[in-house]
Amino acid sequence: MAQSCLKCLKYTMCVANFLCFVCGAAVLGFGVYMTLNWKIASLTPSLANMNIAHILLISGIVITCVSFLGFLGALKENRCLLLTFFLVLFALMLMELTAACLLLMYEKEITQKITDDLNSGLKNAQRKGMNSTLQSDWDLVQELMDCCGVHNFTDWGHLVPDSCCQDSCSSSKPKYRDQGCLVKLNNWFEENFLTAGISVIILCIIEVLGMCFAMTLFCHISRSGLGYKL
Repeated sequence: MAQSCLKCLKYTMCVANFLCFVCGAAVLGFGVYMTLNWKIASLTPSLANMNIAHILLISGIVITCVSFLGFLGALKENRCLLLTFFLVLFALMLMELTAACLLLMYEKEITQKITDDLNSGLKNAQRKGMNSTLQSDWDLVQELMDCCGVHNFTDWGHLVPDSCCQDSCSSSKPKYRDQGCLVKLNNWFEENFLTAGISVIILCIIEVLGMCFAMTLFCHISRSGLGYKL
């Protein structure tokens, strides 16, 4: 009976880690796509390394590597790989909890940094002119997020781009988008804050279960004398 349960645990770990590997590969692919198409990083240069595209890339690489490690360790019943899998999951969980605490502690500083970057990016776009790449990035972001400028359309001064117009800029008194991109970004983060928190909690639960499964299999292999089976 015990052997059957342990075999079930072994193959459950294999299947779960294989699915995680596939998901990690999908996240990695999406991260590559976002890296090529995500324009807001050019508007916030000092926070470019924190943008969603880079986070997806790093997450995809980590998920694929860790899941492959767990899959191979369970399939081969290799105690060394299982212990490494356990330690890596434990380190990742600590890093996630630390990052969540730091984001909560330095929320105001991060918001101020984003504001400064957006103001700097807007001034650079004004200086380089309407045909610059940076201006094109601003146009894309303003159209996608339905916003204008950092706080409102007055940030652009006398040369308000066409992407700020709600309908058409050809009229004598065009109607501009009434909210700035900073407000839209803050609203987006607030709307997704609860979802992000729940996701972190679920991820930590999955990691704890993975560590429990890995340690159970590790102890069984140790007792069976199959410590480094290849």
